[in-house]
Amino acid sequence: MSISYFWVFILLLTAGTPVVFALLIGPGVSLMLDGNEVFFSALLTRLYSGMNSFPLMAVPFFILAGELMNQGGITQSIVRFSQTLIGHYRGGLAQVNILSSVLFAGLSGSAVADTSALGKMLIPAMEENGYSRRFAAAVTAASSVIGPIIPPSGIMILYAFIMNVSVAGMFLAGITPGLLICAGLMIVTSRISKKRNYPVANQKATWYERGSALKTSFLPLLTPVILLGGIVLGVFTPTEAAAAAAGYALIVTLFVTNTLKFDKLPHILVNAAVQSGTILLLVGSAVTFAWIITVSGMADMLAEQIVGITDNVLLLLLIINLFLFAIGMFLDAGPAILILGPVLAPIFISLGIDPLHFAVIMCVNLTVGLATPPMGLVLFVAASVSGEKTENIAYEMLPFLAVEALVIFIITYFPAVTMTLPRLFGFA
Repeated sequence: MSISYFWVFILLLTAGTPVVFALLIGPGVSLMLDGNEVFFSALLTRLYSGMNSFPLMAVPFFILAGELMNQGGITQSIVRFSQTLIGHYRGGLAQVNILSSVLFAGLSGSAVADTSALGKMLIPAMEENGYSRRFAAAVTAASSVIGPIIPPSGIMILYAFIMNVSVAGMFLAGITPGLLICAGLMIVTSRISKKRNYPVANQKATWYERGSALKTSFLPLLTPVILLGGIVLGVFTPTEAAAAAAGYALIVTLFVTNTLKFDKLPHILVNAAVQSGTILLLVGSAVTFAWIITVSGMADMLAEQIVGITDNVLLLLLIINLFLFAIGMFLDAGPAILILGPVLAPIFISLGIDPLHFAVIMCVNLTVGLATPPMGLVLFVAASVSGEKTENIAYEMLPFLAVEALVIFIITYFPAVTMTLPRLFGFA
């Protein structure tokens, strides 16, 4: 098969065709041009087999758990708890925004959900307390990228599925990078807040107030602990853990916190089904595309080209990071991982890079791209929620993006940062 499918795919993407259709139409057109229409059935078979996977069932369950927590009003309790911990520092509301993103990450695993849920609550509150709207939106967007890095992470599940990497190992490997980004964002926020004289809360919360806030948010915050602990200890498979998380979220929001009403369930289920259907179709089409790349020999050609640049692995890692960062500016993390993972990962694994290490590099890099102009999805969500211009938010985000780029550098060239926890638990 010729590689004309690749150029058709690029042309379709450039024309604004949805990624799913570009992934399928490209190979289809190539088969027609080569006179191999007989292989259309093979494409459809690959599409179906790509979606027909038990491990992949974790995705809709995780999405459902996130929807239940989000619609169940858990956001307010998380923000309140964060505020009792660090709200008394200068720039406290901005710091609360970042810490809430970390805590919310363990419930939703979605940068978009994080930006939307926390942005609707905290951006107006920050503006009322003297923060500029663009700064409030920038903090929200920058911290939201922690969502897909700290477990549970939808994009890590996708990568683990398509590259046959341990989900538990990836979850453990994502914890430290997520916390590093959190710490870096807090340091930058503190410096900016002091420079601009952003406000301090009137008084420090008492331990009683902290305990009260923890009490209301404790059960929701147990979700990632139960989920990750169950997977690591071998109690659950990732799919079973996702189902358990969804069931736990349903029980907590409906019967314990009473923040979710039964009449909201149909809407939540429809939302989860639509998101799941979109992702599963994307996975199926990406698996098909990856198969085409392999049988056409393009993967081998690309490997030769990359290795031919230099035999220095450290330099190749720098080049691939720059490439992924650029890709992240224009392509969402999920599709990028599904398309590029099968192409790039084998190259670097053959050069001696641990599969789990490269997986985290790729996931973190592309996740940061969600907040990177010109096409960063969370930028548009933050702009929509705040009413601020996208370019103003992007400019305000530059110091935060510098921090996130530094974390990418650290996890790339200091593998122990990401690999210590997986090795400690026997997943690497």
